[in-house]
Amino acid sequence: MNAEAAVDVFKSLVVFSLYIMSPFLGVVLAVGLIMSLLQSVTSIQEQTLTFVPKLIALAGVLLLLAPWTLRLLSEYTVQNIARMGAMGP
Repeated sequence: MNAEAAVDVFKSLVVFSLYIMSPFLGVVLAVGLIMSLLQSVTSIQEQTLTFVPKLIALAGVLLLLAPWTLRLLSEYTVQNIARMGAMGP
């Protein structure tokens, strides 16, 4: 494997991981922002008030997007295994 192929594999891995994680991070970010606004409006400074809704929202998104995530992960794995054959000497 030459350096160009290694960089290409690493680049595709980083882009793919960002693609997979962006819905989960977006939901947690939105819920955190909403809860922070709610805390500042009501002057309630309870730590669990931000943690528990984020955890519940993340669990819901994980359940909703599990089939999509598993399908993409299996397709990516098959693609990389097929690419390994072409990288040999």
